[in-house]
Amino acid sequence: MVEELVTAGVALASGGAVCAMAAARVVKQYERGVVFRLGRLRPEVRGPGLTMVVPFVDRLRKVNMQIVTMPVPAQEGITRDNVTVRVDAVVYFRVTSPADAIVRVEDYRFAVSQMAQTSLRSIIGKSELDDLLSNRERLNQGLELMIDSPAVEWGVTIDRVEIKDVSLPETMKRSMARQAEADRERRARVINADAELQASRKLAEAAQQMADTPAALQLRLLQTVVAVAAEKNSTLVLPFPVELLRFLERAQQQVEAAPRQAAGAAPAERQAVPQVGAQSVREQLPSVTPLPDSDPEGAGSGQD
Repeated sequence: MVEELVTAGVALASGGAVCAMAAARVVKQYERGVVFRLGRLRPEVRGPGLTMVVPFVDRLRKVNMQIVTMPVPAQEGITRDNVTVRVDAVVYFRVTSPADAIVRVEDYRFAVSQMAQTSLRSIIGKSELDDLLSNRERLNQGLELMIDSPAVEWGVTIDRVEIKDVSLPETMKRSMARQAEADRERRARVINADAELQASRKLAEAAQQMADTPAALQLRLLQTVVAVAAEKNSTLVLPFPVELLRFLERAQQQVEAAPRQAAGAAPAERQAVPQVGAQSVREQLPSVTPLPDSDPEGAGSGQD
């Protein structure tokens, strides 16, 4: 009798242990458990640690609550300014409602991936190339809103969306390189012209100051001579007044103008001399009175 009781007790203990092992479930710290009892969702969500379920009746689904990093495949599209680009991105999301993530969508990871690809192509079509290259922060926010709107119903929250890379055609890259080079050259010329303008203004002020004080010009000249003589070279500096150069220039102009003036006065003198000579000859010649005409008839009568 005792042996039968012992055997029954061992059998019951073994059955209880088997049932306990079948009913025991372990949920990790970063997971949450969702229980389906005969296909119906139980309202409570099992937390981390050891939890018990009814064997062969309950079914436990574990949901990862960690932030998931999902790369979005590169999407090719045409921007608003008709440029073909390839853009890829990365999405950071996490599950906030384990029950909705299991019940409302079949595979929330696949759903978020497809939604991210569709939103990325939509963003490419609505944006210009300059925005994709320089204004990515605003595009990231818009892309995050587009993905997060339907994902909230799935029990998923989008933490962050980042555009990783923008691939351009080779022809567009060369065109942008030429444009950037031309822009840098233009800015260099503007800066150089601005520097020349500022330098000319300072030089004009210095010249005005030196004109008011002639001794300052001499001191500046001596400083230049000292600066040149300080170096080990064979350069010889001879200060030469600018006023002397101007004097020599005016003298040369006067010398060149003198022959032209003499050549212009000579023809006038040659024309005046013959007129005076002819007039004096006429004055010196004696006046001659004309003889009276002889009578032809008288001449004829005398001959008779």
